[in-house]
Amino acid sequence: MKNITPRLFFSILYPSLFVGVLWCVRVYENTTQVELGYYGLYPRTLHGLLGILTTPLLHADNNHLWSNTLPLLILGSVMFYFYRAIAFQVFGWVYIMTGIWVWVMAQPAYHIGASGLVYGFVTFLFFSGVFRKDTRLLAISMFVAFLYGSILYGIFPLVKGMSWESHLMGALAGIITAYHFRNEGPPPRHYDLGDDDENETIDVTDDEHTEITEVPEPPTTNVIVHYTIIPKEKEN
Repeated sequence: MKNITPRLFFSILYPSLFVGVLWCVRVYENTTQVELGYYGLYPRTLHGLLGILTTPLLHADNNHLWSNTLPLLILGSVMFYFYRAIAFQVFGWVYIMTGIWVWVMAQPAYHIGASGLVYGFVTFLFFSGVFRKDTRLLAISMFVAFLYGSILYGIFPLVKGMSWESHLMGALAGIITAYHFRNEGPPPRHYDLGDDDENETIDVTDDEHTEITEVPEPPTTNVIVHYTIIPKEKEN
């Protein structure tokens, strides 16, 4: 119980700092009227390579950023709380892999927004519990599926102007990261079923004061049950 409060505090702190950076960038754009979308990711171009790092920091408008803010806070906090030993590595893997794959395979347009990270965190949290076969972490998987299972449609090109490639690549990055780190992070929880000292077996065969006498088995008795069949006409 002593470690729960600081652990919970830092689990919320790190995602909040990242979201704070996103809002600082957005406020800068709003106040200066400077459009930073040009620094987003443009596939298969040299200047678009910078977008691998900058794309999650840029958003089209306030509504776009609001749609990513709450998922990043919730999913990030869950990830840092339950997977704190590998959380920064998971964040880095999903961040970089998503950016690289979008640069290689996406349609020629500027791709901006942190939704690729959201999809990556969703699939990481879900499949990490599946790959580890841990009851506690599987519960987290079900929780994530309940909250964000409906975003699955976002990996298909159904909405014009939406970077479905970022969603798809982020989701794949989360699955691969979950598989790669399946043996790292939180160990399986073991339950204490009692004091081992109470379950010790006492060996008395070496005690020089103990005499073991073999008790013969009792003789087997064959029991024969006799019964008489009474014809109906002779009853009573």
